[in-house]
Amino acid sequence: MVWSQSANLNSLGNQHFSKGFYTEAFQYYAQALEVDRQNGDQRSLATTLGNLGNICAVSGRREQARAYYSEVLELQKILGDDRGISTTLANLGNLSADAGEWERAQAYYLEALDLMNHLSDYAGKAVLLSDLGLVARETGKEEDALAYYQESLILMRRVGNEAGQSDVFRMMARLYLSQRRFEEAQSCTLTSLDVARRLKDELRMGGAWYVLASCHEAQGQWSQAVQYLQKVIRIDQKYQLPKLTENTQRLHALESRLSATTGHTHE
Repeated sequence: MVWSQSANLNSLGNQHFSKGFYTEAFQYYAQALEVDRQNGDQRSLATTLGNLGNICAVSGRREQARAYYSEVLELQKILGDDRGISTTLANLGNLSADAGEWERAQAYYLEALDLMNHLSDYAGKAVLLSDLGLVARETGKEEDALAYYQESLILMRRVGNEAGQSDVFRMMARLYLSQRRFEEAQSCTLTSLDVARRLKDELRMGGAWYVLASCHEAQGQWSQAVQYLQKVIRIDQKYQLPKLTENTQRLHALESRLSATTGHTHE
């Protein structure tokens, strides 16, 4: 069957995506797209386009992702798929947030939130609240941000989303770090790291190590900052992440500060 071929290709793409192998995942999704275009199955096509949007989004191809998501949204409206529409609106919000377009991101998120409330989609809402927390943090509404994060955590626990809990604790840590509340920042980050370790999720572990490096750097604790950033760079290299060059430059700068302080070069 043609549909099962598309579903199988998407499944293989998802498996590679979850492991951080984005190039291979994209290739599977692209093959699925060819099958769907030939077959004309709109529901299957919407799934594939959504996956392509996701892979483009995480690999920095924002405009390509936006084009895929926009096509998905039109299909989902034709199909009357409110749950799918809410997910795609959230994804479009994420793209806007990545570009620093906070008002546009918030508009997408709030539209998605209305649908999720209507659908009683607690799993989707848990993630969306953390997204709204990010927008609030970035627009200087720190109390609102913390309230969103706390509500998100309650729902994350309710639906059993451990990976999401790791993310929210890390986001709370970044908020506390921006306020120079280092004890709370480190406590939240270590909680995030514990969850990521339990899940054996190296990408989330890398995210937590990055925040810990920032915590120590902000306090002038160069040695600890270097140790954590070295761990981050190993993850960057393993998964070919886009911040490898930036993080490597930052590591060199930290090593220079450390050697200036101690009088020793750092291996």
